[in-house]
Amino acid sequence: MKRLVVPFAVLMALPMLSGCVRTAASIVTAPVRVAGKAVDWTTTSQSESDEKRGRALRKRDEELGKLNRSYEKNTRDCQRGSEAACDRARNDYGAMQDLREKAI
Repeated sequence: MKRLVVPFAVLMALPMLSGCVRTAASIVTAPVRVAGKAVDWTTTSQSESDEKRGRALRKRDEELGKLNRSYEKNTRDCQRGSEAACDRARNDYGAMQDLREKAI
C-alpha cells in the first residue's frame, strides 16, 4: 500500500508544481529579457539612423535655401549701392559655406 501512496502523492502534486516550474523559468530568463530590452533602448537601428540623417539633411537644405534667398536679395541691394546689404550678403555667403562644410 505504501508503494501506491508515494506515486499517487507525486501525481497529485504535479499540477500544483507546474506553476512553480513556470515561475522559476521566468525568474531564470528575466535577466536575459531585461538585458535584451536595455540593448534595444541603447542602440539605434539602421532605419532609425537613416530617418535621423534624413531629417538633418532636410533641415540643412531648408536653412541653405533661406540663406540663398537672403544672399540673392542682399546681392541685388548691394549692386544698387547699399553697403549694409553688401555686408549682409557676405555674412549670408559665409554661413552657406559653413553649412556646406559641415555636411562633408
